[in-house]
Amino acid sequence: MTLRSLTRFFKAKKNTGALLTTLLLVLGMVLAACGGSSSNGNGQNAHNNYLTISTGPTGDFTKNFGPYTPNANPGTVGMVYETLLYVNGFSGKVTPWLATDYKFSSDNKTLTFTTRKNVKWSDGQPFSAADVAFTLNMFKQYPATDTNGLWNYFDSVTATDDNTVVIAMKKVYTPILYSVGGTTWIVPKHLWANVGDPQKYTNPTPVGTGPFTLKSFSPQLLDYTKNPSYWQADQLKVNELRYPSYNSNQSLELDMDKGNLDWVSLFTPNLQKGYLDRDPQHNKYWFPSGNNVSLYMNLTKAPFNNVNVRKAISMALDRDKMFHVAESNFEPVANPTGLILPAQKDYLNPEYQNLTYQAPNVSQATQLLESAGLKKGSDGIYVDKDGKKLSFNLNVVTGWSDWVTMCQMVNSDLKAIGIQTTVNAIAYNSYVNALNTGSFDMSIGSVGSGPSPFYTYNNVLSKAKSAPIGGTAVSNYERWEDPTTDNLLTQYSTTTDPNVQKQAIQGLEKIMVEQVPVITLVYGADWNEYSTKNFTGWPTADNPYAVPPPWQYPDAAIVILHLSPAQ
Repeated sequence: MTLRSLTRFFKAKKNTGALLTTLLLVLGMVLAACGGSSSNGNGQNAHNNYLTISTGPTGDFTKNFGPYTPNANPGTVGMVYETLLYVNGFSGKVTPWLATDYKFSSDNKTLTFTTRKNVKWSDGQPFSAADVAFTLNMFKQYPATDTNGLWNYFDSVTATDDNTVVIAMKKVYTPILYSVGGTTWIVPKHLWANVGDPQKYTNPTPVGTGPFTLKSFSPQLLDYTKNPSYWQADQLKVNELRYPSYNSNQSLELDMDKGNLDWVSLFTPNLQKGYLDRDPQHNKYWFPSGNNVSLYMNLTKAPFNNVNVRKAISMALDRDKMFHVAESNFEPVANPTGLILPAQKDYLNPEYQNLTYQAPNVSQATQLLESAGLKKGSDGIYVDKDGKKLSFNLNVVTGWSDWVTMCQMVNSDLKAIGIQTTVNAIAYNSYVNALNTGSFDMSIGSVGSGPSPFYTYNNVLSKAKSAPIGGTAVSNYERWEDPTTDNLLTQYSTTTDPNVQKQAIQGLEKIMVEQVPVITLVYGADWNEYSTKNFTGWPTADNPYAVPPPWQYPDAAIVILHLSPAQ
């Protein structure tokens, strides 16, 4: 999943609890010594314009710069390898990148890209359409690399000349523009033709078209330097990128609070005192809402297959408390439509302009349970017609403290309406496996989003993303299967007409509100802290030119191209 996926949470929430190692202490002191910044007569800051970044606790780095491996190092994509287009995750605006133009045929079954001239790989070889065709055909040869499922739609990919790539499709699917143009990392044919499986190739000496090249590697520090032959070199005012490794949230937070990092992605309830108050002039944050944190119910199991039960559960929940207590006022209450507001307000059905979640209503919730044929037992817990208690496990990842707290709140709220839950905090791998295979009752979770609401709805509601119990669901973990929903998704994905697409989205909002296939809770934040001490030009709520966290690619490169040394 490449669409601002649930890994955005996984990266931010993992907390190994390890102590700061001696090496990291030494590194911290070195960075602290270098971190002070003052301007010289040329407007250059004293540390020669290097940017120090952390995408979150990574543990020691391994020498893996393979853009299609599961654990490529930070900076591999975006900084070294680039995409054909940049698609803004907030507005959906498309900016030409390695491609200068794209066009669908009149029947939307052919997509043609025109590649940018005079671009070079960092080894000096020319970039061409042949590299693009090679990259896309590589996914056909190695299907496990095709994580976006492009070849479910492709018939052929051909470079018809040095600057033209023609993609012929078996069936119409217009959102493929984002998958091909915005999330596919183009690799050099002249170096990759004989590397074998891209998922296994760790690419120790990366060669890309991007703004940076690898300067040095150690398990504790990744160092990238400015690519002198970059096609936008005149726009790049950052000379060097440094990524220190961290073994825990605690060690990372310590360095962030000391001012040793320019750009960080970290959830910390101590943000105000630990970071912002230490340097109010320079230490900033912007946590835009990136997706929905939701409650998933296994819809293959009774009573979750009854819409009135789902509505009762939703009606019982105190989301304001989740926002203020569990999420430290950083993740606001979500919307019943599943839209991420206000960013996606242009898609909002007029019928739902004033629709918000209300305070918990125990009386109405219990009425809904009883309308579903459930009876309250002597212990206050409802039972079904066979006398079976409404008692369920609620899965969450152990150590994800904010989500665990939310689950405890769900437990308390549902007990008040006569539903018993047990918070089941489990290891990450077990949690993901349970979602994929459908071996759960209830679970808190999140799925990927994209530059329009379609991507969230498609991930969470499409039958194609579901699977029978025991099979592997890609992202429709609750197993919602509904012909009307799939018809609306098809309506969106078979046209480029924005009005037709908007109608489809508004129909999907109605499904969310009236059928409640999943229960949205709060908006998941894109954790993003930054300092203006050494560099200015960061994205903000007033200037959302890119999705801001340093792990969001290719946006991170867009951010760096906007930065200038502080004066």
